[in-house]
Amino acid sequence: MGIRIGHGIDFHQLVEGRDLFIGGVKIPHNKGALGHSDADVLLHAICDALLGAACLGDIGVHFPDTSDEFKNIDSKILLQRTAELVARQGYRVINIDSTLCLEAPKIKSFVPQMQEQISSILGIARNDVSIKATTTEKMGFVGRQEGLVAHATCLIQS
Repeated sequence: MGIRIGHGIDFHQLVEGRDLFIGGVKIPHNKGALGHSDADVLLHAICDALLGAACLGDIGVHFPDTSDEFKNIDSKILLQRTAELVARQGYRVINIDSTLCLEAPKIKSFVPQMQEQISSILGIARNDVSIKATTTEKMGFVGRQEGLVAHATCLIQS
């Protein structure tokens, strides 16, 4: 039995005129994340954690932002494809632990929906997907609401 840990991190700018997707859920806000896909910072960090744990590179290797195939793609599709890549290597996901860094909006009420989306895609229980959030106490680009960051750690097992 092989157990592996992976860590992922992702950053996106916040801009007006875009929808904000976090954890597969559309969050009402006056700004959205800028990116080639739907820019779901949490799902991207989880993808990188899973790919890293399976030693499969990173999200840019598999879903490059230079490809029209992934332009405006729903990041839930990227997570599904990532899960398939990991499964082909003989691994199953045990759990996910993640942290979002953003000043606004407050996401606490959306966490159960995010957990449901992610757990459904990965085939794990909702309580195996931890999603936490913190601010940067108004410091830096996150504190100025210019961007947001997500960290994710995963455990996979063969």
